Amino acid sequence: MNTLILAAELAYWQQTSIRAVVGLAAVLLPAGTLVYLFLFKMMSFMQSRLGPMEAGPYGSMQLLAEVGKFLQKEDIIPAKADRVVFKAAPYVVLVSTFLLVLVIPGGPDLMFIDVDTGIFLALAVSSISVIGILMAGWASASKYSLLGALRATGQLIAYELPLVLAVMGVVIQAGTLNMQGIVMAQAQGEIFGFGGIGSPFIITQFLGFAIFLVAVQAELIQPPFDMPVAESELVTGYLTEYSGMRFLMFFIGEFATAGIFSALAATLFLGGWYVPGLDPTDTLFNVIGPMVLMGKVILVAFLIFWFRFTFPRFREDQLQTLAWKVLIPLSLINIVATGVLKVVF
Repeated sequence: MNTLILAAELAYWQQTSIRAVVGLAAVLLPAGTLVYLFLFKMMSFMQSRLGPMEAGPYGSMQLLAEVGKFLQKEDIIPAKADRVVFKAAPYVVLVSTFLLVLVIPGGPDLMFIDVDTGIFLALAVSSISVIGILMAGWASASKYSLLGALRATGQLIAYELPLVLAVMGVVIQAGTLNMQGIVMAQAQGEIFGFGGIGSPFIITQFLGFAIFLVAVQAELIQPPFDMPVAESELVTGYLTEYSGMRFLMFFIGEFATAGIFSALAATLFLGGWYVPGLDPTDTLFNVIGPMVLMGKVILVAFLIFWFRFTFPRFREDQLQTLAWKVLIPLSLINIVATGVLKVVF
């Protein structure tokens, strides 16, 4: 019997190939969904227009048309650019996004890797994108690109701190760094003795959730935190010299990262794949868990893109002031309050 079981098991290379394909789908499908729902449609409706309508029913194929357009464009490299670094930069940014998806569980048994320090790993690999952006700006041999990259680096470093500190409240309350453990802590927890809906951390960690969303907005370099790519000042900042497929890779990276950060927020604060009132150990969640998580991702992403289309751009001094004088002190207060309540209750 054991021989039959071993024979039925997939080889390591087969398992790795399946995981790679599933990981690719887990990154690209949410990214495409967010582009269509929010960039093409929600923004259009907010501005009292229809948005793309010609490519497919209600413009549903517009995203494929955009991808096809970029694939046909010439890949131009500036004469004085560092060709190796210039070409490698978009891949470094994408690697950060693909590594992030590894720690997000989609069900009781649906996960790429299950490590005890999952959230620590996620926050660590999210910083890799800073290196890719700095590579793009420096290698482009353009003052616009370099200025944009330096702005982006300063911004991302500043907002990494409140991003990490906002998560600390969740870690203290859950008592674990494991992503699956954080989901189970919300599913099996109680609020003042009532466990009917578990204990979603959005209730007790609402301040942390708000800080996390603002920091994510800055990490994505989206309005109102888009000084590194300000069209009126820097053309498109560190993207100025990119075209064709490499520009498309940066574009995919932006929206894929928005989807993954939304999934991270949904897991940390909204219970991830769990539905309140149901048994979290039920194998049914291995089927419906990814759909539940995707629904929560769209909810969080709606908030991210709503802010993007609503608020005007910050000045550089306002942007840094918000991080160092507002978000970081508030996140420290949240950590202290969570620690005190953890001990008392």
